[in-house]
Amino acid sequence: MNKTIVSASILSADFADFGGAIAQIDASNAGWIHLDVMDGSFVPNLTFGPKLVGDLRHRTKGIFDVHLMVVKPGRFIGEFADAGSDAITFHYEAEPDAKKYLSQIRNLGLKAGISIAPATPCSVLADLMPYIDIALIMTVNPGYGGQSLIPECLEKAEKLAKMREEAGLDFRISVDGGINEKTAENAKKAGADVLVMGSAFFKSEDKAGLIRRLQG
Repeated sequence: MNKTIVSASILSADFADFGGAIAQIDASNAGWIHLDVMDGSFVPNLTFGPKLVGDLRHRTKGIFDVHLMVVKPGRFIGEFADAGSDAITFHYEAEPDAKKYLSQIRNLGLKAGISIAPATPCSVLADLMPYIDIALIMTVNPGYGGQSLIPECLEKAEKLAKMREEAGLDFRISVDGGINEKTAENAKKAGADVLVMGSAFFKSEDKAGLIRRLQG
């Protein structure tokens, strides 16, 4: 594995200035940009669709880490791929035919990810591990930014890291929710190698320094 990746989440950015948010992320050298797509049904919030991804694609060479928090996510994979996504993650709880859509994402040349909510055990991913590039563990209940991390969720990162090692695989373990400089260290110790960070990133006065410390 390479150094820890920070995926800066624009869910916590000023929605009237996404272009400015992208510029801040690029200046910080975070490298990955996390885009939370919410439909008001799978989660109780609405955000944006593929057009925003397409519009922002022209502004950065950063990795677009798209997180579909929607019902029937298979409907949107093609659209988000066409818009310029580099990785697409959908929820295990939202799609019973996960292998089909993980394969579709990979066949489109993108990184394939699957996410589990706090109430879902990581054991459900055992049969899917060979098909994934990113396993996203939600460390808050999905839907809103700015929540506090649920410490028990990091135990799933530990278990999943052991499962990954035993299977001889190299997918990345990502954690999303309540990640700040303090909780990031706990997440890294638990086995996470991608840290999705929203509020703490955009509130930081020294974003580049924050990224350097977290990537170390």
